[in-house]
Order: sequence, then C-alpha cells, then structure tokens
Amino acid sequence: MNATAPVSPAPLPICLADVEAAALAIAGKVIRTPCLKSETLSAMTGAQVWLKFENLQFTAAYKERGALNRLLTLTAEERARGVIAASAGNHAQGLAYHARRLGIPATIVMPRFTPIVKVQQTESHDANVVLFGEKYDDASAHALELAAKKGLVYVHPFDDAKVMAGQGTVGLEMLEDVPELDTLVVPIGGGGLISGIATVAKAQDREISVIGVQAELYPSMYAAMKGQSATCDGDTLAEGIAVKNPGKLTQEVVRALVDDIVLVGERDLERAVSLLLGIEKTVVEGAGAAGLAALLAHPRRFKGAKVGLVLCGGNIDTRLLANVLLRDLARSGRLARLRIRLKDRPGQLFEVARIFDQQQVNILEVYHQRVFTNLPAKGLITDIECETRDRDHLDRLVEALRAAGYETRMVEAD
Repeated sequence: MNATAPVSPAPLPICLADVEAAALAIAGKVIRTPCLKSETLSAMTGAQVWLKFENLQFTAAYKERGALNRLLTLTAEERARGVIAASAGNHAQGLAYHARRLGIPATIVMPRFTPIVKVQQTESHDANVVLFGEKYDDASAHALELAAKKGLVYVHPFDDAKVMAGQGTVGLEMLEDVPELDTLVVPIGGGGLISGIATVAKAQDREISVIGVQAELYPSMYAAMKGQSATCDGDTLAEGIAVKNPGKLTQEVVRALVDDIVLVGERDLERAVSLLLGIEKTVVEGAGAAGLAALLAHPRRFKGAKVGLVLCGGNIDTRLLANVLLRDLARSGRLARLRIRLKDRPGQLFEVARIFDQQQVNILEVYHQRVFTNLPAKGLITDIECETRDRDHLDRLVEALRAAGYETRMVEAD
C-alpha cells in the first residue's frame, strides 16, 4: 500500500515577489517616507524605536500604495467605467488622488460620521463622495450595491491581493533602511497593511517578529485569530482601524505569518497621539498612533527590542486633536480645574488668587457658582482652571489652599 503523500499547504494570497513588483510599479509616484530612530521614545519605552512616517504621504496615509498598485492593473475598459470604494477616509483619499491623476472616475462611499477633514480632502480630489451608514461595513455594503448597479470596478481597501502587495512596500522600505529591526508593530483594521508587511518580514533570512495592534473597542482580527466572536462598537479615536469584519484573504496571511495581536485602550491611543506631536513634532491620527500605544500599554513585551512602528496616517480632525492634547495635559497635571468652597464675604476670591500667585500658578479661567449648588444660601463655590508645570507643582498648590482653610478638590478628566 502506497503511503499517502503529504498535502502541501495552499499558497498564501501574496508573496515577496508580489510586493517587490508593487514597489517597482509605484516607484516615483508615492513618497518613499523616512524611517527614523526616536531617541526620546526609545528611552521612554525601553525599546529601540524607529518610526516610519507614512503620515508624510501626499494624502497623509500609506493607503496610496495599495490603491495605486490596484489601479495600475485595470484594463482600458475598466478605467473608462470608473472605480468605487468604501472607506473611512484614508483609502478614499489615496484612491481618489491617484484615480484623478490617471484620469479614472472615482466614487467613494464613506460612513456618515467620517471626520469632516477626510470627507473634504477626498472631495478635493474630484471624487464623487456618498455618505452612507454608521460604520465602514455599512458603507462597504452600499458601495458593492452601487458597483453592481452602475458597472463600476470595486477597489477593496484591504481584501485584495494587489492592494495588500502595495501596502507591503512599507515593510520593504523599513527593512531596507533599517536592516537591524527585529520587531515590526503594525496597526490592524481589515489587515491589508500587516498582511503585506508580514509577507516581507517572514521572507527574510532572519527572524523578525510581527505584532499587530487593534483598538480594544474593535478587536475583530484579534478575535478571529483566537476563534472567538467579538463585540465591535463604540467611538474609538482610531476610527481608521475600526473594522468589524477583517478580510478573508488578510485573515489567511495573518494566521500564517503574524506572531501576535495586542489590544490598546483609548487612553493609550490618546497619549500616543499627544507624545508623537509633543516629542516628534508630527501629527498622527488615532490609528497612526496605535503602534506607539502598544509599546506604552505593553512595555515588558517590547523591552530591549529593535522596534519599527508604522505611523500609518495623519488625517485627524483639528478639533479632536485639540481635545486629545488638552485631555493629556489634564491627566499629567499640567492643566487642572480646582473646585474651591468659599465663604460669602469680601476678599475671599482675592485671597485665593494670592495663593495662586505665591505658588506661581497661572490662572486661565474662573467660574463662580452661587445658584446651581447644594451649598447653603451664603455658601458658594468657584472653579478655577489653571496651568502648572507638572503634577508635583499642582499638588503643592492644592496643599497650600487647604492649609489656608479652603476646601479644595480637583475636577478630574475622564
């Protein structure tokens, strides 16, 4: 009886040659972004940290790479019909920008609550923008309906071999520029970026660890890899990776090549956005900061490693960015609101202000409250927003106010 021959595993959707072909196809048409070491973040996290600045692409995100690689495969007849895509923003902009450059009509379906900056920038590339649904999955279903109805070519933002190969050029450049990297930390939404990067990393002649990062509110790929069901809902700062259903092709690659996936909370995402602006002077959106958030949330895991982080996008609403920065200042003690109980007599507010002056604390705003309070009729409270040097400085101010007889408490940021 003949022994049964071993069954060879099915080939993965893409290989290193596909990524190398994509790199040749898009060369000179997307920016080869720098990959630079951050000495400050390295000292802060205990890892050696390099940053891949994909937020410096023309549309401020890596998505241009995969979108362009896919557009270049269209036939003349398909180009004439036009393309359609669903996106929370970055794929939309990348596709719209290169479609216009190539003379291809583009329609983009975006969730209704996509940040206005992403909608406006997509429209600026002459794309026909359709707002539909609450989340990406709603927009995707509608885009597929429109594609069938109007005969448009649907360009998937992640579950497409050509798109995945294009995104993999990020990893190709990182390892060419910094050959000593031994760990790549990559945000995961649908999985296109990490699929491409993992394909490159695992084809090297040395061991490179590939770690994915998802927001705790949208752990779709994390759950899929563990055979679990996931509840994906809520408002995450990382809306660019808020995907409920990862791709089928990308799941194949992630299951085969990605070493692990970690989850990060909203506070770590906010802190990472703030640190990248404060330390590196670079603006990233929540998804773009997910890699750094992972290092902040899981420091022991990455200590001593030579880590490459992909700053995958920089399209964040300016008002949201301002809120993130102010909340971070409040949590660090550099910005505070103190609620102080006063007696209803002349000079009380002056005496409080004098203590602020003695402690060299800058008063930003003063709010007096006499009516909407449960204090006695002759009692009142005042809320004072102030700016301090750090948490210790704030603590000294509170101690001085209490020592002077003023009931004082901090109004904490969430």
